[in-house]
Amino acid sequence: MSDLRAPLRPKRKKSLVDFLVQFRWILVIFVVLPFSALYYFLIYIGDVRSEMKSYKQRQKEHDESVKKVVKRLKQRDPKKDGLVCTARKPWVAVGMRNVDYKRARHYEVDLSAFRNILEIDKERMIARVEPLVNMGQITRVTVPMNLSLAVVAELDDLTVGGLINGYGIEGSSHIYGLFSDTVVAFEIVLADGRVVRATKDNEYSDLFYAIPWSQGTLGFLVAAEIKLIPIKEYMRLTYTPVVGNLKELAQGYMDSFAPRDGDQDNPAKVPDFVEGMVYSPTEGVFMTGRYASKEEAKKKGNKINNVGWWFKPWFYQHAQAAIKKGEFVEYIPTREYYHRHTRCLYWEGKLILPFGDQFWFRFLLGWLMPPKVSLLKATQGEAIRNYYHEMHVIQDMLVPLYKVGDALEWVDREMEIYPLWLCPHRLFKLPVMTMVYPEPGFKQHHRQGDTNYAQMFTDVGVYYAPGPVLRGEVFDEAVRKMEKWLIENHSFQPQYAVSELNEKDFWRMFYADLYEHVRRKYGAVGTFMSVYYKSKKGRKTEKEVQEAEQAHLETAYAEAD
Repeated sequence: MSDLRAPLRPKRKKSLVDFLVQFRWILVIFVVLPFSALYYFLIYIGDVRSEMKSYKQRQKEHDESVKKVVKRLKQRDPKKDGLVCTARKPWVAVGMRNVDYKRARHYEVDLSAFRNILEIDKERMIARVEPLVNMGQITRVTVPMNLSLAVVAELDDLTVGGLINGYGIEGSSHIYGLFSDTVVAFEIVLADGRVVRATKDNEYSDLFYAIPWSQGTLGFLVAAEIKLIPIKEYMRLTYTPVVGNLKELAQGYMDSFAPRDGDQDNPAKVPDFVEGMVYSPTEGVFMTGRYASKEEAKKKGNKINNVGWWFKPWFYQHAQAAIKKGEFVEYIPTREYYHRHTRCLYWEGKLILPFGDQFWFRFLLGWLMPPKVSLLKATQGEAIRNYYHEMHVIQDMLVPLYKVGDALEWVDREMEIYPLWLCPHRLFKLPVMTMVYPEPGFKQHHRQGDTNYAQMFTDVGVYYAPGPVLRGEVFDEAVRKMEKWLIENHSFQPQYAVSELNEKDFWRMFYADLYEHVRRKYGAVGTFMSVYYKSKKGRKTEKEVQEAEQAHLETAYAEAD
C-alpha cells in the first residue's frame, strides 16, 4: 500500500499489542462480522417499520421525543449535575477521536429515538429528517424516487447529525459545498429547553451559521431540513489515469473538474461527481461522473457495473486498474455508486482483514462486509485503541485547491501513506465568519476552481498505516506536524479525528468569534462542553472542563458589564 523505501528512522521495539493487532482478523471474522451482520439486519427491520408509518404518525412520535428531551434538560440541577451530553456510548461514534469527556461526571440525555425520516417534500425539494438517520437509510428511500440529498457521504453508517455537527463531504461537494451547506433549517433544543427552528434569514440566523462544526455544543439537534436534487438511475463514470510527479498529479486532478478558463458554473464543463485516488508518488486515477438515464446506460456497447454486489472487487482496487488498461467508462447504478466505499471502508478493510480483497473471501464471506466500525471499537480495548492512535492515521486535510500538490508532497515526505483520497469542495463566502471560512481576498486571485462566492478546497484523505510503521520503524509527531502545516496554510482538520492541538492552536485553525457569541447568547456555556474540550485528545476531568467553562462565563459577564 505504501511506497516502501530504505529505512530512515530507528527501529521500533515490538510488543504484545503488535501481536494482537496482527492477528486481530480472527476476532473480526468470528465475532465482529457476524454481530455486524445481525446488527445491520435489525436496524434495517427498524427502518422498514418506520417507513411503513405515515408522515403524520412519525411527526407525532417526533414531537413526543422532543418533549422528553426538553423535560430531561429542565430536570438538570447545574450545581449538582455535570455538563450535558448524549447518552450514546463512546464506542458507538464512527469518529476515531477519544470520547474521554464522557468519563468525567456528566448529565446524559437520550437521543436514540431520533432516527426517522419525517418527510420527503417533493414540491419544496426538502427532506426533513432526524439526526440519527444515516446515509444508507435515506438513499434507500429517495433514490427510487429519482431524488437524492445534494451531498451523500459515502459510508452507509454516517448520520445526518454527525455530518452537520461535524463534517461531511462527497464527490458532489465541488458544486454544493459540505453536507452542512445543503441544510436549509435546523430544529434545535437549547440549553434552557426552548425548541427553535433556525434558518439563514430568521431571528436565529446566527445559530444557523454556528451549528456546523460545533460538535453538538450549542444545543441538541433534533431535526434538519435538507436540500434534495433530481437524479437519474445511473452514474456514467469515467476513470482517467495520470502518471507524473505529485505536482503533476495534482494538476491532473484539478483539470478533471475545474475549467482553466474559470467557467466553474457551466454544467457542460463541470461533472456531477469528482473523486481522485493517488496510489503512489507517480500514479493516480481521477474519476468524473455524470447522472445517466436507464435508457442511456442500457444502450448497446455500454458497460454496466454493479459494484454493490458482495463478490465484486473492492472499488479502490477496481479503479486502480485504469493505470494499466487506460481510460475507460462504465455505468454504475446510482445508489451503488453513492456507497461504493462502504464494503471495504475505503482501503481500511485491507488492514482489518489482510485477505479480505481476495476472490475466495469476497465470494464466501463478502456479504458480511463491512464490519461495523462501532463494534470494531467496542472490541479493541484501550491498549489497541492507543496503538491505533499512535501507529495508524485516519485524518482528512482540508486544503485550498491550489495547495493540493504541496499537501501531497507533505504527506509523502512525513507519512508515506498510499492510497490518498482526493475530493473537492466549495467553501462559501457567507454573511458571517463561521468556524471554517475561505482565505481572505481569495476572489482577487482568480485561481482555478474559485468563483466570486466560493473558494475551492480539497479533502486530502489520509487513511492507512504509515510507511515507517509498515517497516517497523519509529513513527511519532506526524499529527502535530500535520496540524502545524494546516494552520500555516489556512487549512482545516475535521474534528472526528485524533487531534493533538492545544487550545491556542485550535482557535488559530478555526474562527471562534461567532461560535463563542452564540454559546453565550443561547446559554450553552455552563451547560454544554466547549468544542475544543470535546475534541481534544486525552481525558477531560470534570475539574478541567468546569474551570474552562467558568473562565468563559466570567468573560461573558465582563463583556455584559
